[in-house]
Amino acid sequence: QVQLVESGGGLVQAGGSLRLSCASSGRTFRTYAMGWFRQAPGKEREFVAAISRSAGYTYYADSVKGRFTISRDNAKNTVYLQMNSLKPEDTAVYYCAADETALGRRPGQYDYWGQGTQVTVSS
Repeated sequence: QVQLVESGGGLVQAGGSLRLSCASSGRTFRTYAMGWFRQAPGKEREFVAAISRSAGYTYYADSVKGRFTISRDNAKNTVYLQMNSLKPEDTAVYYCAADETALGRRPGQYDYWGQGTQVTVSS
């Protein structure tokens, strides 16, 4: 069983930055592809970014490309999401997730989820 705990959310003005962290329990973190998703009120959970086991591949949603950067530190069992140039439409609960089998964009393929951290961007 993998436990994921997100942190780093908060309230920020438009144009500002935040760095989210997701810490994983256990010694198998390096065997999981990791993803970040977000869910705004009344909307479906949507893909934000994903990173492969060795960090050799990264993928981004078009809406965040060029503004957000996903990274991971396998020695610290942690994945990060650096968010720059934040916009009010980035307001959502952000979740990290772990996938045992493949790197992907669909929430349904991820096996483990954190509890989420709120990001609010004011205009």
